Amino acid sequence: MSTESRILVERSDHVALVTIDHPPVNALNLETAQQFEAVVNQLEADDQVRAVILTGAGEKSFSAGFDVSDAANGPAIGSLVRALWTRLDRFPKPLIAALNGHALGGGLELALCCHFRLAADRPGIKIGLTELNLGLIPGWGGTQRLARWAGHKTAVEMILLSQVLSPREAKDVGLVNQVVSPELLLTQARELAGRLAQRPPQAMGHLLQVMAQGLYEGLPAGLAAEEAALKAMRGNKERAQGFADFLDKGKR
Repeated sequence: MSTESRILVERSDHVALVTIDHPPVNALNLETAQQFEAVVNQLEADDQVRAVILTGAGEKSFSAGFDVSDAANGPAIGSLVRALWTRLDRFPKPLIAALNGHALGGGLELALCCHFRLAADRPGIKIGLTELNLGLIPGWGGTQRLARWAGHKTAVEMILLSQVLSPREAKDVGLVNQVVSPELLLTQARELAGRLAQRPPQAMGHLLQVMAQGLYEGLPAGLAAEEAALKAMRGNKERAQGFADFLDKGKR
């Protein structure tokens, strides 16, 4: 097994840029998936990181998902990644997917776990869940999460017909937030991440977890989590500073 890192991390101004660097299509074999999990562990524990950008190396692919050349480890990869994608879907820090190229299969399923998706406006980029062409179904959360962003009707069409969308088509159905020129993709992602990193980090963490809990466990659980989070935030420094700033502005 290689010891070369396939998951690259750059930190700057409370933002972490995570790049999947596994040529030719940034697919995930067992080693790469394990490295990804280790990076997620580090970023979640790092209080200096307040927003995370996920992207792929090169121009061809954000990620093509499962690395079929490591089929012998398929069950282990699937188990690890399903749990990891769920962790990202409930991550307490904002996640931005910068789709530099194709986002297919498990790669799109990764992007679906992010709070924002920006896509490069490059001809030929394909976004979709095409597993049915192989006699399979999406297995890393796509059967559930695609409908959340693109709507049930679009998700059914995309999965059952193995339809792929261009970045602009993906934006039209709500799957992508912004389509930007390729040379500006990371610049735009960094600008968004920078804005998010300036938000109150503790309140942001509570907010993201409460919203995720409602999605996973239903409205009553989400409302109960909301109430518990508000109680937990009473008296903390962020809340006190926010109220002080608000009152100060009112005096001007």
